[in-house]
Amino acid sequence: MRDVLRRLVAGELSEDEALAELRRIQLDELAGKAKLDLGRYMRRGVPEVVLAPGKSPRDAARLVVAMADSRGQGLISRMSDAHRAALDDAARGRRVVAYASSARVLRDAFAPERVEGKVGILTAGTSDVAAADEARMVVEACGLEARLDADLGVAGLHRFIAPLSSMLEWGADVLVVAAGMDGVLPGLVAGLVDVPVIGLPVSTGYGRGAAGDGALTTMLQSCATGLVVVNIDNGVGAGAAAAVIASRAAQGRRRGRKIASTANTIAPTISSPKTTAAARRERSAPPGNAKTSAKSATVVKTAARSHGKPLRRRP
Repeated sequence: MRDVLRRLVAGELSEDEALAELRRIQLDELAGKAKLDLGRYMRRGVPEVVLAPGKSPRDAARLVVAMADSRGQGLISRMSDAHRAALDDAARGRRVVAYASSARVLRDAFAPERVEGKVGILTAGTSDVAAADEARMVVEACGLEARLDADLGVAGLHRFIAPLSSMLEWGADVLVVAAGMDGVLPGLVAGLVDVPVIGLPVSTGYGRGAAGDGALTTMLQSCATGLVVVNIDNGVGAGAAAAVIASRAAQGRRRGRKIASTANTIAPTISSPKTTAAARRERSAPPGNAKTSAKSATVVKTAARSHGKPLRRRP
């Protein structure tokens, strides 16, 4: 949008052309098959993500590349090997940032606008990394800093204390905790920290737990107050929520610094205290006692005028 406005002011676009550009930014159509919501990042601060399953590798790759060419970056999640091969072929000449089963395609020299927020991501096991990496992809696409530590489950409780402390010292604004099996780790973390925690249930485990039902139920029933839970394997949703929270935290810090800077600029110079003694006042008498030295009023007598008539004494 800034680019369109700049070109309009510079006279490179007419009003009608600028309007058409803005409409295209909000919604674009690719070969009549998909409508790309190119204005989502401008509205929400979170870019659109292409879900690979259900789309042919060629179509999915074309969608991602089209978003990268239009908005600077395109995101895709849950790729198969065939999807990844098609993406590598379609994205030639562009930079591809690979995640566990996801990827970002970036236009040459593009980088998202930096945001000062930080998102920490923890996983209970290495099997949970794919879903957690989806969250990391979305966070980094939003211009925030992300940090991921894996394999910290409650089967070896001592393993997660040091990484959790390190996350807090690093200054994480929000934590995403991914866990399959029994799904205990997010509730445990939420009971120990004072930052928002997002639970990400993962479909790893045995029996019903293999579908993520056990982890989801455990997180929803957690005794730790304030734990927020997304759907099973919804790394994109967890990353989007974390990005919004961390961005608002960063915005609050910027506003606080701006207010402090303004206050320091306009604050009046502190003047030296008055050292001159106060003037002595007339001392009043104690309560209930009349003053003994009352001031007498001077009465000025004015001679009566007779207006020419003699004064007569009254009988």
